[in-house]
Amino acid sequence: MPLTVDRFVLDEQFASNCWVVRAGEQGPAAVVDPGGDPAPLLEAGVEVAGILVTHSDVDHIGGVAALAAATGAEVWIPAGEADVLRRGTTRGGFPVGAYDPEHEVRDGDAVTVAGITFDVVGIPGHSIDHVAFAADGSLFSGDLLFRGSVGRADFEGGDWGALLESVRRLVERFGDVTVYPGHGGPTTLRHELETNPFLHELRAPAR
Repeated sequence: MPLTVDRFVLDEQFASNCWVVRAGEQGPAAVVDPGGDPAPLLEAGVEVAGILVTHSDVDHIGGVAALAAATGAEVWIPAGEADVLRRGTTRGGFPVGAYDPEHEVRDGDAVTVAGITFDVVGIPGHSIDHVAFAADGSLFSGDLLFRGSVGRADFEGGDWGALLESVRRLVERFGDVTVYPGHGGPTTLRHELETNPFLHELRAPAR
C-alpha cells in the first residue's frame, strides 16, 4: 500500500511544510519537520508516533518541543545538528523550544516509525548535517531541493558544492522518486534534474 502523505503549514512566516506520513489512510503517523505551533495537527487528531527532523532551522523545528510534550512522541534529528535543538537557539539566532532528542541519526541509518521504515540519507549543503528520509518511493528532502529551486547555501554551514553533490547522490541512488520538500508542493527527482535551473551543472554533458 502506498504511503499517505498530508501537508500542514504550521509556520506562516516562512511557509514551511510539515508532512504527516502514514502507512495507510488512517492510523499512527510519522511527522516530518513540525516547524511551528502544532495545534493544527492536534486539532486534526493526528496520532503522532514519532517526529523526524531533516535539519535544525527555526521553520523546521519550531514546534518540535511542543509536539513532543503534547503527544509523548520521540524525536529523531541529525546528529550534527542535535545540539541546536537542545540549546533552543537556531541558526540566525531564532529561539525555539529547547528539547533533548531521544535519537540522533546519521547517513545510512534506518528508522522505523508508524510502521514505516525510513532510510536516512545525508544531504549536506543547505546546512551542515542535513538529512532526507526516504521510504516507499517518497523522499522528504527538507530544504535541499524544491520544485524549480533549491535551498540556500549562503547561511552558516551551507556549501553550494556539497548541495549539488547531495542532489547528484540522490539521483544515483534513487533515479526517480516523489520529493516532498520543505517549502512548496511535491515534485519528482527526475523532473527537477531535467528542468530545475539551479541544477544545470548536473545536466552538463561530460567533456
